[in-house]
Parts: sequence; C-alpha cells; structure tokens
Amino acid sequence: MSRLPGALLLAALLGACSLLPESEPLTLYRLPASPLPDQTLGAPRVDWSLRVNTPHSGTLLDSPRIAVLPAGDRVSAYQGARWSDRATLLLRDRLLDGFRDNGRIALLSSDASRLRAELQLDSDLRAFHGEYRDGRPEAHILLEARLVQGRSRRILASRRFQVRQAAADASLAAMVGALGQATDRLTLELVQWTLERGQAVQRPGAAD
Repeated sequence: MSRLPGALLLAALLGACSLLPESEPLTLYRLPASPLPDQTLGAPRVDWSLRVNTPHSGTLLDSPRIAVLPAGDRVSAYQGARWSDRATLLLRDRLLDGFRDNGRIALLSSDASRLRAELQLDSDLRAFHGEYRDGRPEAHILLEARLVQGRSRRILASRRFQVRQAAADASLAAMVGALGQATDRLTLELVQWTLERGQAVQRPGAAD
C-alpha cells in the first residue's frame, strides 16, 4: 500500500498548524505587599483561634484576570497580564500574612487546611480592580467582612471595608502597585477590627 496519501496528509496538517495564531504572551504579577507592624510588644497575644476563609466573589474577581473599569460601568480586564493566582486567593493570603505580621493571633489557619477554629473570618469581595474616576486612575477594593463563630456559624460582627488608592499613572504597573497599597491599608484595618471584635465577643474557655 502506498504511503504517499498519508505523507501528504501529514504535510497538510503541519502546514495548517503553522497558520494558527501564536498564543499571546502573558505577564504574571504578584500582589505587592508591605509587612504590618508587630504588635506583640504593645499588646498580649489572644487565646482564641482564627480561620481566614477565601473571600466569595463573582467569576471576574475569582480568577487571575486583572480587572479594570475603563469608563462608567463597563468592566474589562488588562490584556496580556494576569495575577499569579486568583484574586480572591491573593487577598486571602495577604490577610493571613497581615495577621502573622501583627503577631497577636498565634492559632491561625485558612480554609485551605479546613482546620476547626473558634472564630472564622468570612467575606464577600465586591471590588478589586483598577478604575478611572474623572479620568484619574485609582485602585478600588470593597470587602464585606463577617466574624463568625466556628461552632454555630453565627455571625458575631460585620463591617464593610472600602479603600481607594490613587495610581501614579495610567500604566498597568502603576495600577498593580496601587492595588498593593490599597490591600495593605485594607489588611491593617481588617486585622485591627478582627482583634477588637474577637476580644469583645469571645468567651474564656469557648471551644469549637
């Protein structure tokens, strides 16, 4: 049997492959972060445990895409660029690092390990993007946070955290930097709130 038809078919397939568009190169960005001050010298460690859960969000933010609102209510994403992980996971890990930097909660975990804890930090991520307000670029983060009792899943306290941070210019790198600064501010406020509310609602000897 002649092998010519097979050879011609293979050549045709190889030729077709060369005509396919090349995949767009991606630039991956980590979320910039600055350490929070250690507060263990100014205040005692707490004796309750905390689990930080991954924020709930929609498909745009629960993905590696770097979201932006270029005008009005139009939602888009930067082309050729991605976060190094889903935005919700980046924020969860940044909050964990903030609690570790603070140092007052030694018994700390996340929903990745699914360990039981006396209190849980649950949240909804409503905004984590760049946007333009009156033509000026800025980062915008909106997080609905809830402090939840681990055993009963009862909400003990809740608060809305909203941070806006101006970007140095309209470049993607400047917007990523602004989102990092906004996340630092959010983390500082949320860690302090969690400690205050956790101390207020937690009872000595409570167990999950």
